[in-house]
Amino acid sequence: MDRMFRVLAFWTGIFTVMFYVGDMLNTALLFLVQTAFFLTVSYLKLSERMYMYLFGAYCTVFIVGYTWYSEFILVPGFGH
Repeated sequence: MDRMFRVLAFWTGIFTVMFYVGDMLNTALLFLVQTAFFLTVSYLKLSERMYMYLFGAYCTVFIVGYTWYSEFILVPGFGH
């Protein structure tokens, strides 16, 4: 399971680079933090159960954050 967290770190790292190249610095910083989190957790040598709990907590925080952002921050419209 620790290898899957390294895979997640790899892909969030790829997204970090792409967002940075696309001049989306806030999003690149967010994905850089996620990359650091996944890499750190992957080297902790936790049990399978704990890795699943951490992934479930990560998914819960993502859904709550995304829902909050889309409800209160995102302004619908076309263009700037």
